[in-house]
Amino acid sequence: MAGLDIIGSFEDSFKLVTLKAYLAEFISSLLFVFAGVGSAIAFGKLTENAALDASGLVAVSIAANHSGGHVNPAVTFGLVVGGKVTIITGVFYWIAQLLGSTVACFLLKFVTGGLAIPIHRHNVAAGVGTAQGVVMEIIITFALVYTVYATAIDSNNGTLGTIAPLAIGLIVGANILAAGPFSGGSMNPARSFGPALAVGDFSGHWVYWVGPLVGGGLAGVIYSNAFIESKPEPTESERVPLISSA
Repeated sequence: MAGLDIIGSFEDSFKLVTLKAYLAEFISSLLFVFAGVGSAIAFGKLTENAALDASGLVAVSIAANHSGGHVNPAVTFGLVVGGKVTIITGVFYWIAQLLGSTVACFLLKFVTGGLAIPIHRHNVAAGVGTAQGVVMEIIITFALVYTVYATAIDSNNGTLGTIAPLAIGLIVGANILAAGPFSGGSMNPARSFGPALAVGDFSGHWVYWVGPLVGGGLAGVIYSNAFIESKPEPTESERVPLISSA
């Protein structure tokens, strides 16, 4: 995309196919956060100290599978800066993702009889500074968005795209296991936003926007410029002649 194409237009952003994409992002984000946060609530009900229990971390990492959509403002941002999604469309993706996460968390509060929404994954651990938390979130989100590009976006990788959901799910799970005890392993501003809003606690919340967006943006810029080859414009002799309908 170049020039105004990077910004996009409201007309393109409100086509039927695009509206369906927003709806898919809302539903996917809702289900993703419902499963992830719900697993943490369930584990907390069954154990005394789920926040610090290693098996609880494993349970959350298993639940944090990745759907076919973005389901993550950091992924969307990485695709925007890489020229794969326009800015206007990206904004509406964000709205759908944040709404999905918020609805999921309030639904969880309702169906669990008012059990507390755990936000331990959205705060840096004791002894870990916010700067270290931001750097950790940058690294793991970079890994996530880089994997999205390498498997789901880069058409030069042939059939590698068929394993994209598995590869993305594995990197998400591995990142949670690696970063969970330190930064919480969010990688996803929407995943952090819903619980924070439901609990009314936004302390340190900026870490889970700055880190993932920087990491996702870096991955989008680096992969799209270093590894995705732009196809040259066809010469006049290579162009398919237009057939008149007259």
